[in-house]
Amino acid sequence: MRRLQKTEQADRRVMDSLEGKEYLGAHSVVGGESTVQNGIQFVDLVLARGNLNLAFKRVKSNKGAAGIDGMAVEQLSEYIYENRDELITSLRDGTYRPKPVKRVEIPKPDGSTRKLGVPTVIDRMVQQAVVQVLSPIYECVFSDNSYGFRPHRSAHDAIKKVTSLYNQGYHYVVDLDLKAYFDTVNHDLLMNFLEQQVQDPWLLHLIRQFLTSGVLNGGLFQKTTKDTPQGGNLSPLLANIYLNELDKLLVIRGHHFVRYADDCNIYVKSKRAGERVLQSVTKFLENKLKVTVNQKKTTVGSPLRLKFLGFTLGVDQNGAYPRPHQIVKKRIKQALKQMTGRSRGISWQQLMKEINQKMRGWLQYYGIGKMKTFAQQLDQWLRSRIRQLIWKRWKKLRTRYRQLVKMGMTPEQAKTNANTRKGYWRIAHSKTMKYIYTNEKLERLGLMNLSKTLQLIQNT
Repeated sequence: MRRLQKTEQADRRVMDSLEGKEYLGAHSVVGGESTVQNGIQFVDLVLARGNLNLAFKRVKSNKGAAGIDGMAVEQLSEYIYENRDELITSLRDGTYRPKPVKRVEIPKPDGSTRKLGVPTVIDRMVQQAVVQVLSPIYECVFSDNSYGFRPHRSAHDAIKKVTSLYNQGYHYVVDLDLKAYFDTVNHDLLMNFLEQQVQDPWLLHLIRQFLTSGVLNGGLFQKTTKDTPQGGNLSPLLANIYLNELDKLLVIRGHHFVRYADDCNIYVKSKRAGERVLQSVTKFLENKLKVTVNQKKTTVGSPLRLKFLGFTLGVDQNGAYPRPHQIVKKRIKQALKQMTGRSRGISWQQLMKEINQKMRGWLQYYGIGKMKTFAQQLDQWLRSRIRQLIWKRWKKLRTRYRQLVKMGMTPEQAKTNANTRKGYWRIAHSKTMKYIYTNEKLERLGLMNLSKTLQLIQNT
């Protein structure tokens, strides 16, 4: 409790210190008098006390790993309190130098890895301050068909749009896949696209500094001449600015499309039309935007089979509806299988906590889809996995006998069942285990009822 109070006091000191000076009114020494609509220079907008305070709060609330300097998010308060003036001065006069991002690779479901770049917490705060100034400007520019990393828009909104397009007769989709998109963004092109809306030299210089700050990969420094590393606060906005050029092209040509970050689906009424669109869009992306279309994963097909943001479509008498893709169903079942592995030596409380956390988030995301039957089947399978694990953990015949008697069996019944030669999975489906560990008892032990949870989510 005492430590929490110290943290809150440190945060309050930082907020007071950032608000203690008025940063508006000074001119950037980098040069340029470019202004925005309210007549205030970008340097003053980014370094405004309210903007910095908000950036500080968001970085604190988002938490995240430390960068190459090892500074944790919890240490941000004290650092700013002690180094406020130097930080503001270096940003204002253009001498601020972002540190290289720390390379982190996380596994993807297909076996490959996704490269993340983790900036320092100071750099994250500065990036967030820039994002807060630029986002309102670009929200007036971005297409209504773009949904990723934008305020008041979500993947669910994108899926609803996809469903609507299918119901309007667009039964074919050009499913574009960009190969390592975030790692191949051309810096010079990106800066040119930025300059279409922002001509302020100070801000452009700062963004270029972030783009070229480099990567520290296992102690080895690597220069960055292209990419906008995933993991930084600024990267999603820059990625959207870059692909907004694709959005503009598609709008001009009158195409119906839905884009979520680098996942873009273009909807057409025939396969032949889709193939023509794919050919022309591929040419634009590779020749004009200098990104690579992954020919192995890019295809023209039916939204009833292809996967977009984890969903596919189904059709009934009421029209199209979203549902989790088969690949997604297999992955969640595999994840639960690993969690309930017989060799895992964790407590029941921890196991129930892991399962419930995983499934609550999964159901919240995929709950907009039609999946009642799948939830019921998954419930039955998961209960069997838990019963199997219980039987396995009893291990010895003596323990099984004692537990079965404790659950209400006669000594003779307990002896017969404890001596069974049946395998674990068969035992999990036996009347014995279903009788002593009913569905209701498993729920009392903390296991989530997936069907009931899904119903609650869909009814809210």
